[in-house]
Amino acid sequence: MFSPSIEISVVIVGWNARHYLKLCLESLAAAPPRRSMEVLVVDNASTDGSVGMLEAEFPWAQLIKSSENLGFARGNNVAIRQCRGQYIALVNPDVIVLPGCLDALADFLDRHPEVGNVGPRVLNPDMTLQSSCRQFPTLWNNFCSASGLASGFKRSRFFSGEHMFFFAHDRTMAVDVLVGCFSMVRREAFDAVGLLDENLFMYGDDVDWCRRCWKAGWQVMFFPGAQAIHDRGAVTAPYPVRFAVLQQRSILYYWAKHHGRLGVLGIRSMLFCRYVVRYLFGILFRLRSSGSRQNDARTLVVAACLRALISERIPDRA
Repeated sequence: MFSPSIEISVVIVGWNARHYLKLCLESLAAAPPRRSMEVLVVDNASTDGSVGMLEAEFPWAQLIKSSENLGFARGNNVAIRQCRGQYIALVNPDVIVLPGCLDALADFLDRHPEVGNVGPRVLNPDMTLQSSCRQFPTLWNNFCSASGLASGFKRSRFFSGEHMFFFAHDRTMAVDVLVGCFSMVRREAFDAVGLLDENLFMYGDDVDWCRRCWKAGWQVMFFPGAQAIHDRGAVTAPYPVRFAVLQQRSILYYWAKHHGRLGVLGIRSMLFCRYVVRYLFGILFRLRSSGSRQNDARTLVVAACLRALISERIPDRA
């Protein structure tokens, strides 16, 4: 459906994110790019009035209404198939696109035809830096995160977890993974790599797609000359248990797909040990003090993940 008259397609998938979706679309309307743009919004059967708000306040956005929650990957794919732009920006609803961001990313792709995917510098709502670059997951960097080595040696590349805390996000750099809150993909890269893996309902689709992107010969780049604000976790915060279990399920699927049986065994063992330790510490803290709602919530999340890890069957090969 490519159209030479459309240069940038912006895809937003929302589920009960009315407030944040409104802010996101307002940011696009307040400072539109100089290039031609279309905006496609997929509503995943929201019940918070998102559809009514979109129809009333943003009639210029192409609304795709789903009768069910398709998840993040499948929802994006529905819109990507309808995009007409040369470049496709996948934008979370809790993102505010700052002026000039889309043009800067598109200009970067113009200058670098070998790049399939580029992401901006991402800021927290208080304008501090948000880490948006990752390394591909390995047993070692997962061990560093689980053991606290990554937190204790944040400036160390060797002890870093998947999060690249050692990277100041102050220069253009090729990275393994761009966090999926905001990135711009060249249409030809989607044609070569394929769409997002719909077996990943939510989480992990960015890691999986970037891995496939590199394997197909396309580069993944971080570019600080473009900026956006991401209110990370705002949409999922009311449902901590549900989304923690979804994230764990995605982790196991990714490892089954890319690392096989031994990889899955290793990551499952590491997750199990991590959850047991965290659960015991949570119970101990509760017994030794009056406890806190925050500790109780964390303990519930850990317990749910532990139950799912034990009871759910994850395929040895995705």
